[in-house]
Amino acid sequence: MVDNGDVEKAGIVAEGGVRLDRALVTLFPDLSRARLQDLIRAGHVKRDGLPARDPAAKVAAGASIILTVPPPAPAEPVAEAADLPIVYEDDDLIVIDKPAGLVVHPAPGHESGTLVNALIAHCGASLSGIGGVRRPGIVHRLDKDTSGLIVVAKNDAAHQGLTAQFADHGRTGPLERAYAALVWGLPQPRAGTIRANLARSRFHREKIAVVSDDSGRHAVTHYAVAESYREATLVRCRLETGRTHQIRVHLAHRGHPLLGDTVYGGAFRTKAARLSLEARAALTALGRQALHAELLGFSHPRTGETLRFESALPTDMTALIQALRADAGDPARL
Repeated sequence: MVDNGDVEKAGIVAEGGVRLDRALVTLFPDLSRARLQDLIRAGHVKRDGLPARDPAAKVAAGASIILTVPPPAPAEPVAEAADLPIVYEDDDLIVIDKPAGLVVHPAPGHESGTLVNALIAHCGASLSGIGGVRRPGIVHRLDKDTSGLIVVAKNDAAHQGLTAQFADHGRTGPLERAYAALVWGLPQPRAGTIRANLARSRFHREKIAVVSDDSGRHAVTHYAVAESYREATLVRCRLETGRTHQIRVHLAHRGHPLLGDTVYGGAFRTKAARLSLEARAALTALGRQALHAELLGFSHPRTGETLRFESALPTDMTALIQALRADAGDPARL
């Protein structure tokens, strides 16, 4: 360590002909490839005594590498004490049962009062900065008005391990993500898979749109009907990929937008008029899209232990379900 708090790491490249960033991942596995790329571009890497700023540059076997890691930059968001609904916590990660209405990280219009602000106060200096100064520790996110389970990394190694699992989408590991959603109508078939690429809408930048198979990002949602009512259905969705607004867009694309979703279900406002007064009141009280992240499973990034968490439906969704059941004339399920 040098006097200004920087940490120097040294190594010798064993395999030649590989990209510089990949060689550094092998030499310094405690740092993510994304962070190493940032350090390379910022001039913190020397190869054989000379600055190396191109992550894609090929390196020869036997090359000498010096990596200088500056101390973590302080997160811009300020610490704000808040009661966090913590489901699980250890030295590496923390699992939160996020309430609806809580923004995950600061953004224009939401500079404070976010989950990140509360996490900074709760975790202090241990919080990972890998996600960027605006998103320290954030591995994945939930929309502001989506409730449910979210995992946050508390150090660089945990962030790297969790990010890799989410990028792999559970193909080779135990990653699981399941959601409960209330949608208009009854999906047919009652269980199936929606495969439709997604991209930012060209016409409304705040919206995501389904695009052709040769553009956008690959997105897959598996769904199954759990319970049906007169005008709506409770479905459970499992994500094979995790794109922005994926469940909301996929189900709307199939003609079954989420109840309360003003962004993707605006054309279905007239459906609410067909509900009973009690169901309409419960939908109004919901005041958000009816989506809840009820299951989250992953491999612990340090121990390898499979962790699996479940979250009960929040009271606003259960109240709406009870009203929909009564509206459908099935009080026995209340």
